[in-house]
Amino acid sequence: MTRLRQLALALLAAGLCTLAAAQALRPEVAKPLHQASELLKAGKAREALAKVREADAVPHKTPAEQLTIDRMRGAAAQRAGDHATTIQAFEAVYASGKLSPAEQAQVAESLAYAYAQTNNVPKAQAWIAKAQQDGSNSPQLKALLAWMQGQSGDYAAIARDASAAISAAEQAGQRPPEAELLRLADAQQRGNLPGYNATLEKLLANYPKKEYWAAVLARLPRKPGFADRYALDVLRLKLASGTPMKTEDFMEMAQLALQAGLPAEAKKIVERGYASGALGQGPEAERHKRLRDLTDKQLAESTASIDARAAEAAQAKDGNALLQAGLVIVSMGEADRGIALIEKGIAKGGLKRPEDAKLRLGQAQQQSAQARPKAAQTLRSVQGNDGAADIARLWLLLGNG
Repeated sequence: MTRLRQLALALLAAGLCTLAAAQALRPEVAKPLHQASELLKAGKAREALAKVREADAVPHKTPAEQLTIDRMRGAAAQRAGDHATTIQAFEAVYASGKLSPAEQAQVAESLAYAYAQTNNVPKAQAWIAKAQQDGSNSPQLKALLAWMQGQSGDYAAIARDASAAISAAEQAGQRPPEAELLRLADAQQRGNLPGYNATLEKLLANYPKKEYWAAVLARLPRKPGFADRYALDVLRLKLASGTPMKTEDFMEMAQLALQAGLPAEAKKIVERGYASGALGQGPEAERHKRLRDLTDKQLAESTASIDARAAEAAQAKDGNALLQAGLVIVSMGEADRGIALIEKGIAKGGLKRPEDAKLRLGQAQQQSAQARPKAAQTLRSVQGNDGAADIARLWLLLGNG
């Protein structure tokens, strides 16, 4: 709320200083008002109010002089946080009938802020409506309206207005405003969780910040129907997106990779953990070393046997063994060779989980310079409600980042 008020005040003060100078004022009125203007520029609002009172003490003021005094009084009071004086001054200015439509909108906007600061919601809403009727469409007024909706708990209105702003931007070929996406997500979080998840993904697509990745990945395993077998995938996304990883994340991820028959991937994870300082230190350092040794042992065994396993998989009745062999080879850094086996496995058919196979193929294609152009199409083809499609969309976002 403080930031919004400061934005509005900066605009208002600039306009008022110009208007004050433009009025035909007697010297005894003009001098203290000019001093008040300078004090406002210097951030000395209470001293400015004192100078305004000097000008107001001059007898026999003309209507133009009184209007200018009220303008300056309202600006100084608003800067000083004196909301009662702000309201009194600007309501007199608005009622003068001497303002242009643009000026009326500006003063109405300031009154809306002042009433909002005093928690007088009905009055604030009334002055917001007047500002809009007078033609105001400023970002500051929109922000105030959003704040008022939040204060009143009208989350349906927040979602409606934010959705309209996002749609307008997208239809104009523009990136939707981050603030509107956040407003929409906040409103949806209170009763529309599918919408909230979709909005978080849209935030990632347009503003791929680490905090948005953290929010999406924290919620992903809790989505209805999300399969436990994608726990490794969530950690892969966490690592790839730069989301902060804890010691237990590296440990769990390496262990899951070993369980998946991918010791080469587990080795990379463990070494990343050591390089970051998350592993190899503290009271659990010996446990970390045992995991490292186990990873090295299983990697040596896998490397020695993979060619024979691939040959045996080619003779199988279905494509499951070929798929697994391809994944192992991709994890060893031979993406193109592994992709060829995965594609043969998919073509052979009889797969236990066809959508998982497409997901793994798309992930492998992202690791190959030759196959990368096909990755997006493959990942977009992944379907299902168990998590595969969610994982695929997020890898697409990373690939586009």
